[in-house]
Amino acid sequence: MEFKISKELIQELEQLILSKNDLQLGVLLNDLHHADIAEILDELDFDEATYIFKVLDSEKTAEILLELEDDLREKILSRLSPKEIAEELDELETNDAADIIAELSQSKKQEVISELLDVEHAKDIVDLLRYKEDTAGGIMHKELVKVYENWNVLTCIKEMRIQAENISRVHSIYVVDEEDRLLGRLSLKDLLTTSAKTPISEVYIKKLNSVRVDAEDVEVARIMQKYDLEAIPVIDELGRLVGRITIDDIVDVIKDEADQDYQLAAGITQDVEAGDSILELTKARLPWLLIGMVIEIIASFVLKSNESAFQKYSTLIIFVPLLSATAGNIGVQASAIVVQGLANGSLKEFSRDYFSKEIAVAMISGTIISLMLLGYHTFMYGQFKVGLAISISMVVVILFAATLGTLVPLFLNKNKIDPAIATGPFVSTTNDVFGIILYFWIAQMILGF
Repeated sequence: MEFKISKELIQELEQLILSKNDLQLGVLLNDLHHADIAEILDELDFDEATYIFKVLDSEKTAEILLELEDDLREKILSRLSPKEIAEELDELETNDAADIIAELSQSKKQEVISELLDVEHAKDIVDLLRYKEDTAGGIMHKELVKVYENWNVLTCIKEMRIQAENISRVHSIYVVDEEDRLLGRLSLKDLLTTSAKTPISEVYIKKLNSVRVDAEDVEVARIMQKYDLEAIPVIDELGRLVGRITIDDIVDVIKDEADQDYQLAAGITQDVEAGDSILELTKARLPWLLIGMVIEIIASFVLKSNESAFQKYSTLIIFVPLLSATAGNIGVQASAIVVQGLANGSLKEFSRDYFSKEIAVAMISGTIISLMLLGYHTFMYGQFKVGLAISISMVVVILFAATLGTLVPLFLNKNKIDPAIATGPFVSTTNDVFGIILYFWIAQMILGF
């Protein structure tokens, strides 16, 4: 059952903090999951959260650190000495420890690393800090179980017991050669059912998915999702095993990517959260609003230049909002499907077959909408020719919107720009201007104004 924070619990914790009843605080919180405690700390004020953090043991607080909101974690870390932070990091796996150290200032990073008790742990953390955050190297664990192909089963079991002590969960057993080059993986079933003297070279599985340290994290996520993997080994340029990536790391990548795409689709240019400052939220939202304003001003000039047409055919102006909204919807629908295809790998580049399909869908949809619009206009206003101009314009604008919505994300993706931008204001505002231009151009040809 999911844990829910109650008002009574918060009040009880505040009272225990006020009375400095550390023993009862420990009893109340130690049995809770670290993610639940992180939620509780987010509900308390900063001084109360810091007090609880220092009351709990480092094994618990190390995991809590990972679950805290970025702002609160930053504040708590600022209250801890390098030695106290190092005590927390000694309890974490290398990639989690590296993520926390990466948030510190350069001077504090060095102080914390020097305070780490486990020298090998410190070396692994420093090694991970060399990689970019959004690469396989940036999200991998250094902790793993590996065996050498020239070992026998008995030796493997002995060595695995030693290695597994430092790992929270063993997903795979990797086989390497004397140069640490990855050769394959070892099935636990084969290990348990094979004679103790059998060489590993005779039983390991050579077929194995792996990724390079410089692979993008989203590409790693796509591979793990495609092959339904719980973990994947990471190799360097020479094919040597340097780490592993587990499914929990990939879930975080997928979530972050989805959040970023959602914000881009909404016209938010920076990664922001509800708790960010007014200035940060404004800076993230304003750019596309300004771009949209400029584009809509251009659209207003197009409308102004056709004032004489409105006086002669008043219903033309009535249907401009409908035309803009429909074209915007069609464009966003088309781009959303392309972006989804690029994200899941079902669409990698321009496809004539897919483009033809999208245009066919737009043509059918546009024709149905236009015929209904023609019937409505003729019935309501008795102007068949004007209705015909509006309806034909609608078909053309819908086809243009579908073309733009399909090609723009493909173009952005080819040029290493996140195609999610195309599912938001970019397509809708661009369709506004060109849609209105096409609308009056076609109406002018048919009505002759």
